[in-house]
This record gives sequence, structure tokens and C-alpha cells, in this order.
Amino acid sequence: MPMKSAPLLALSAVMMAPALSAQAAQPDPWEAVSRILQSAPAPAPGYHRFNFPRRDLVVRVGGVTVSPALALTGWVGFSGAPEDATAMGDLIVTAAELGPVVRGLLDRGVEVTAVHNHLAGESPQLLYVHFHAHGAADALAGRLDEVLRLTGAPRPVGPASVVALTIDTAVVFGGLGVRGRANGAVAGISPMLLPAALSLGADTLLRTMAAASPINIQQLDDATAATSGDFAVPADLVQPLLRALARGGITPTAVHSHLIGERPTITYVHFWGVAPLAELVRGLRAALDAAR
Repeated sequence: MPMKSAPLLALSAVMMAPALSAQAAQPDPWEAVSRILQSAPAPAPGYHRFNFPRRDLVVRVGGVTVSPALALTGWVGFSGAPEDATAMGDLIVTAAELGPVVRGLLDRGVEVTAVHNHLAGESPQLLYVHFHAHGAADALAGRLDEVLRLTGAPRPVGPASVVALTIDTAVVFGGLGVRGRANGAVAGISPMLLPAALSLGADTLLRTMAAASPINIQQLDDATAATSGDFAVPADLVQPLLRALARGGITPTAVHSHLIGERPTITYVHFWGVAPLAELVRGLRAALDAAR
């Protein structure tokens, strides 16, 4: 096979350079989504996540001031390709924000799949609006940005700042038997307790986005900690899970759905507890074992 002459090689290189330059200059579509939502990407297993913590609110349950990282962070996750993405998550709203937010989502073609509590006895009262949508990620982000403007959720949301640990992660992760995340006074895990693939209509849902079980613990002082989160489990494990939580001194605060028409059906069990850290971890470990 004859070799190209030097002039031909040079010409080929010149012709290829603009194409390579254009390819290198292609913007990251998820950066555009981040800009629209005014939220930095948050770590997430297999999907793109953006958080909206309600740092504007001082929320108390009894004598506990709830950290946004414990139970007050709304979010949206995107799976799939940027041009054909599935979005889901929840927005945390006050009673006054609820009507405008629900109407705002529905008016923009975003399905509302649940409206309910996660906590019990909190002040001010909060509601969690779960949603689901499908389409181009940047268009979905634009719709959600308009709805978020109807709430007091502060934006922009920067990357989470690293704060020195004040919670004993050896007690938490060692006792739960699962490694997780920790920052400042809050540590948490997000195990997957559903054994089967998950679908919604014709879509296969990413289980880590739709059905993980976030379990968070906040160290309150030297003597006590608080826990909140939810277990996503199949129907046959709900009663064993509830009994295990109750035996461990942890109160179930809600038993409900987050989706509509998913297969298999998922039940989400939310909870709240305040006790010494080691005691909470023992109760949560028993609940985890029951949920498995």
C-alpha cells in the first residue's frame, strides 16, 4: 500500500484539526443543567443529582433542631442520556408554598407522584412533593428552575463544604455494617434493599435513584443523636420492618408511596428517633436486618 506524501499528510492533519477542535469544545450538557438549576452536582451512584437544602428554614422536632443534611434536602436526579432523560426527586415545601408548587409542576408537564409528610410534629410543618418527568435534561431543568423560584429554597447551591467530624463514624458505620458518607455532625448510608429490577410504564428505572434507602444520623450533643430517613422495601417486609423499628425505640412517621404504577410496588417507611448514638445504631441495624 503506497504511503502518503508529506504534503498529503500535512493536508489531512489540517483538515482533521477543526473537527478535533470542535469535538473538544463540545460543552458538557450536565454543566448546563447545573447552571440552570443553580446547584452544584452532588455525588450519586450512576446518575446526576442536584440538591436543594432548605437552609432558609429553622425546623424543630421537639427540642431537636433538624440539620438540612438529616431530613431537609430536596433534590432532583437525572438518569439516561441528556437528550432523553428520566428525572425524579422531591421538593420540600411549606404549607404556603404547596399549592403554587404543585400547580407549577403540573402546568409544566411534570407528574406529581406523591404529596405527604416525612417527619411528624415538626415546626414549621413541611410537605414533600415527589415528581417524575421524561425529556431533554436541559428542558426539564428549566421547568424545575421555574418551580423552585416559587419556594424559599436558597440558591445557588455550591459544593458541600467539608466540616470537621463531630459524629463517631466508627460507631455508625461499624454498627450498621455499611460504609457511607459523613460530614460534620451528620453521617448516613443509602443501602439498596430491593432485589428486583424496577420499572415504571415502559421505562426501566435506575434503582439507586428511585429506591435507595437513605438512613441519616445527626449527633446532637455528647449524650444524644437523632435519626431520620426512609426504608424502600417490598410489601412483605413492611410489617417486620415496623416491628423492628418500634422495638428499637425508633418511631415510624410515614408509610406510603413515592411513585405511581411502579413494578414491583415499593413501600417507603419513614422514621424518627432520638437516643444515645450507640442505641440508635443498634435499633437501625435491627431494622436493616429485618428489611433484608
